[in-house]
Amino acid sequence: MPTLLDLRRRVKSVKNTQQIAKAMKTVSSAKLKKAQRIVLEGRPHWHNSPDLLARVVGWAGKGSHPLFAVREEKKVHVIVITADKGLCGAFNSNLLAKALSFIEEKAGHSQVSLSLIGKKAVNFFKKYPYPMERAYAERVDKLTVRELNEMARHVMHKFLFQETDAAYVAYNEFKSLLAPRITIAKLLPVAAKNGSAGREGILPDWEPASAVLLQTLVPRYIENQLAHFFFESQAAEQAARMMAMDNASKNAEDIIADQVLVLNKIRQANITRELLEIMTAVEALKETQ
Repeated sequence: MPTLLDLRRRVKSVKNTQQIAKAMKTVSSAKLKKAQRIVLEGRPHWHNSPDLLARVVGWAGKGSHPLFAVREEKKVHVIVITADKGLCGAFNSNLLAKALSFIEEKAGHSQVSLSLIGKKAVNFFKKYPYPMERAYAERVDKLTVRELNEMARHVMHKFLFQETDAAYVAYNEFKSLLAPRITIAKLLPVAAKNGSAGREGILPDWEPASAVLLQTLVPRYIENQLAHFFFESQAAEQAARMMAMDNASKNAEDIIADQVLVLNKIRQANITRELLEIMTAVEALKETQ
């Protein structure tokens, strides 16, 4: 049975851990507000862009830009976005398990290459034979839009020179504070819809020409979509860490209550034993007199 000193040390240790968990929850809450604001402000643009571009491509024709070319997926490039740190529940492990399953499925009939964002993804895929072309394993939360655009341009360069036939992004989409949604989105080739005329039956007049317009619009769209996936992952990470630290604080409170109860029982038992010893001594003295 543990002594009172051992129990007091254990309670103190759990209280210190609880304070750390509460501090991390506070930090995550502040970061979540910033990340959530970025996501909510950007979603109208991010969510409407694919449909808008698909309509433009449908009007211009699928052969109007090389990033629309649909080829047999002999070479596939996958971008995986995770966190640098743990302490956020199953945020990383669930995503990595699903990403690995998707990659192994593609590897059955295609050559797979990777671009990784987050130390957890880099460390996880080190033990697998898939080549890593880009890896950001430090200070992912400080990753700039310029660096994200560089990665997007790298993927577009591979697609244009037929070094890859399709590109996918695996990330956690921020849906609610309770749980993110693991998503694997196709980045390239860009999907297109069949062109249709407007209500008056008139196709749009292009100014500048459609080729010039798409040459600027399509790369910008790819860069924005990759930024969209990254910021969704950042918001989901902070929400998962905040919930994990909140659960840790509550669990620490339960452990402290249980340990204090045991400590009080042991202390009460010691007091009772000492009282019995005193009473026994008193009775013994009475009998000797």
